[in-house]
Amino acid sequence: RPEQEAEVEATYWDSLDQMVARMDVVSVNCPHTPSTFHLMNARRLKLMKPSAVIVNTSRGEVIDENALTRMLRAGEIAGAGLDVFEHGHEINPRLRELPNVVLLPHMGSATVEGRVEMGEKVIINIKTFADGHRPPDLVVPGML
Repeated sequence: RPEQEAEVEATYWDSLDQMVARMDVVSVNCPHTPSTFHLMNARRLKLMKPSAVIVNTSRGEVIDENALTRMLRAGEIAGAGLDVFEHGHEINPRLRELPNVVLLPHMGSATVEGRVEMGEKVIINIKTFADGHRPPDLVVPGML
């Protein structure tokens, strides 16, 4: 609704294609599921402005890394910031060669506070399950 958009200074887009074609920075923040595999595929990456930058801190499989690499080399996308990679810890060597790419390890949760909270979350889930209730962070089998 327009009032919600105004309240948080956001814009609702009818489609992802509409949105990525107009953004200066696209930050990918979604889980990897069958429906998000290569969500940012070659076709969708080509919709981005040549001056745009894409940042992926979600899961590597969400971006078609080969298509991204080709477009970065050709100057069809200005840059990329990645801390996740399509093939896990194996970083595409062609990405390493590019001056318009920043590559980092995926360690956003590697803080004492983050690790303590993760551990507490595990304990809560185990206790909830042991008490005969549905754990708050139950993995849905259809998502595997």
